[in-house]
Amino acid sequence: MKSIAKAIRFGLSINSEPEITLTLKGNIQDLQAWNEDLKDLAEMDVEVKKHRNRRSLDANGLLWVMLGQIAAVLRANKDDVYLTMLERYGQFTPVICKPEAVDKLKREWRTVKEIGRGKIGKDEGVQLLCYYGSHTYDSKEFSVLLDGVISECEELGIETITESEKALMISEWGRRE
Repeated sequence: MKSIAKAIRFGLSINSEPEITLTLKGNIQDLQAWNEDLKDLAEMDVEVKKHRNRRSLDANGLLWVMLGQIAAVLRANKDDVYLTMLERYGQFTPVICKPEAVDKLKREWRTVKEIGRGKIGKDEGVQLLCYYGSHTYDSKEFSVLLDGVISECEELGIETITESEKALMISEWGRRE
């Protein structure tokens, strides 16, 4: 089960074991459902992490429509256009690896750009920019990608959305999964 916590409190149980209390978004019916689902569990895996709003399906759908329109104008493959947009506007992490690991890294990441040579200790390494797929982006990161794709569309004379429509989509981020 998943939920969003609004507050967290740390303490000790009556047996002096670490205890965490979470204040969750929801109502009494949600609590009753959780109680019913969890009541017979002796142990459970728990993960607590910072909440991040996910992009809306509308914004993701718009991205792919515009990528298709760019591909049609350029007579290119939509997936290739997507990878180009990731390199121009996407999120990446820099990596230095051994030359023999480059091909494996290229298979693991959405797109990888070689930017030069470097050293790993005394050994020669290859410097890479490894780009994340947009499905991993939070709303701010996705907004940067979307703005870039909108700009590319405008340069090609492709009709896009208005600023108010874009603002509405971004305001809906995280309300749908």
